[in-house]
Amino acid sequence: MKRFAWLVVIPLIASPCWGAKKMSIQQLKDMLTADQSSHKSDADVAAQLKDVELTEELTRSTMDNFKPLVPGQLTTEQLFVLEIRSAVLPPPANDIPSTPAPDAARQKAILDKAADYAKTYAQMPNLTATRTLRRFQDSTQQDQPSFGSHSSAVLSATYSPIRYTASDDAYVSFKGGAEQNPLANDKTHWGDNGMIALLGQSPNLATVLDEAQTTGKISWARWQTVNSHELAVFSYDVDKKKTHYAVDYCCFPENSQAGQLSLRGQESPGGSGNYQNSTNWKHFKSTPPYHGEIYIDPDTGVVYRLTTEVQFKGSDPVKSENERIDYGTETIGDKKLTLPGFVTIDTVEQPFPDSPQGRFILRHTLFTANYANYHSSGS
Repeated sequence: MKRFAWLVVIPLIASPCWGAKKMSIQQLKDMLTADQSSHKSDADVAAQLKDVELTEELTRSTMDNFKPLVPGQLTTEQLFVLEIRSAVLPPPANDIPSTPAPDAARQKAILDKAADYAKTYAQMPNLTATRTLRRFQDSTQQDQPSFGSHSSAVLSATYSPIRYTASDDAYVSFKGGAEQNPLANDKTHWGDNGMIALLGQSPNLATVLDEAQTTGKISWARWQTVNSHELAVFSYDVDKKKTHYAVDYCCFPENSQAGQLSLRGQESPGGSGNYQNSTNWKHFKSTPPYHGEIYIDPDTGVVYRLTTEVQFKGSDPVKSENERIDYGTETIGDKKLTLPGFVTIDTVEQPFPDSPQGRFILRHTLFTANYANYHSSGS
């Protein structure tokens, strides 16, 4: 399950309005080829890539094929960003197997096997694992000392690159195949330190499959090859009446504080993106509707990939969350189990949702997680 063997610090300059240029994988390759012919510098190519928004998944194999076109480390870093941010997208059409779509009876049979597998997955033994979590984040710099609904000043914010900010290893536990909250006893002042923490569980595979089939909003998407497995991909949509997907983000300023907040500049003590003049912080908890895709082995019903995409209400401090879980096989004792191996979570936040001007300030936080060293917890 080892991923990102050549992962490095990833800077990206982000636009608050996400004024990105949408581009297919072929267009990305054409751009890199043209830049190489023009002898553009590593910095110039990286600057171009920061404004790209891919419309297709950038796979690891494609990135490897791009290596001869990459002029240096900065460009490599930007390609990593694009890989992560495109994780929930389908690949280019020419990477999709030409196998005909199964008929309705075959599709139902695959989903029935997946439902049976989900029941088995939910009965997994209690496990522990080592999780390596990497955080990438941009930050904002506010020109005025404060802002709020009463302010007559024109809001002017500058945006720093998405950068690698931290990496930590932690022991995490799994019950019923679902990761338990590893930060339950954490004393970090999230929010006050200019960063968010995800305190809720990741999507529970068994719950997602059950809700997807209960809603009836699950349909054939395509075949896709993942790690040499030709998988049946189904799209699903869980509405707000059926969802049990609970999220818990920490933390955002209380309403009464929204007009008194500013953001430290990058050169200020304490690091970029830290808040000032705030003492009250609140969790953002929600049970939102969501949609995504399920990647199923058609012969066994085993799920090897799950994506979830959430769009929150416009007034919420979190605007969107995209997550992908890739599962791999681990041997625990004398059993082979399919368990989470690599996860990406891509979020967009409004750090000041209760301020009219603050709603124009967006922050992007991205997480990657690798899981290894699974063991039975014996409890």
